[in-house]
Amino acid sequence: MKTNMTIAVLGATGMVGSRVITEAGTRGHRVLALSRKPASDDPNVTPIAVDVNNSHAVREALAGSASHSAADAVVLTVRTFPVDQEFLVGATRTVLSIAAELDIRTLVVGGAGALRSPGDHERLVADNPAYVPAEFKTIAAAGVAQLRTCQAHAGGDWVYLSPPAVLEPGERTGRYLRGTDTLLTGPDGRSWISAEDLAVAVLDELENPDPQQHLITVVHCDEQ
Repeated sequence: MKTNMTIAVLGATGMVGSRVITEAGTRGHRVLALSRKPASDDPNVTPIAVDVNNSHAVREALAGSASHSAADAVVLTVRTFPVDQEFLVGATRTVLSIAAELDIRTLVVGGAGALRSPGDHERLVADNPAYVPAEFKTIAAAGVAQLRTCQAHAGGDWVYLSPPAVLEPGERTGRYLRGTDTLLTGPDGRSWISAEDLAVAVLDELENPDPQQHLITVVHCDEQ
C-alpha cells in the first residue's frame, strides 16, 4: 500500500477533482491542485495555475520545483461543457506523454460510454440508447475517444476509471463494486455512484495499484 504520496489533480476545481483532493487529504497525502484558477487554504494542498494545453507548464508542475515536490501520481479529471472532444483527447495525450517521461502513474477519470453494455458485450454503452439518450451521445463519444487515446500509450503506466451511467454529488459511503470493461449495476438495479465514492475508488486504486488493470469501472453498493 502506497502512503504519503504527492498526487497531482488536473481539473482540481471540478466535481470529481475537488472530491479527489478532499479524499486524498483525509488519507494524509499531499496534493498538487492543478487548474486555471486554483485556490486552497489547506497546507497540504499546493494550488498551481496550469492550462492543460500548455505542455511545458504541465511538465513543470508534475516534475516538481523549489516550491513543491514532484508528483508520484496524476489524476486527470478535466471536462468541458459543452463537450469538446478535441480538447479532451489533446489534454489526455499531453498528460500521458509527460507522465510517461517522468515515470508517473496516471489515473484518467473517463466516462461510461467506453464500457460494454450489460447483456450485449458487442455494443458499447455510447451506442446503446438504453443508457445514452441522443442528447448525451456526443459526451459519450468523447469518452470513447479518450480511452482510445490511452490505449495508444500501451507502454505507459495508466488506468482508465469509468463511472457508471450516472455520476452526481452525494454522500461518501466508502462502498462500491469494482468491475472491468462492462457497465455495472448495483443490487438495486441502478447504475450510479456519488462523486464522493468515485473519489474513494480513485484513491484506493492509487494506493493499491493493479499493474494488470488498464480499464476499470465502479458502481455504488449498499452492502459491504
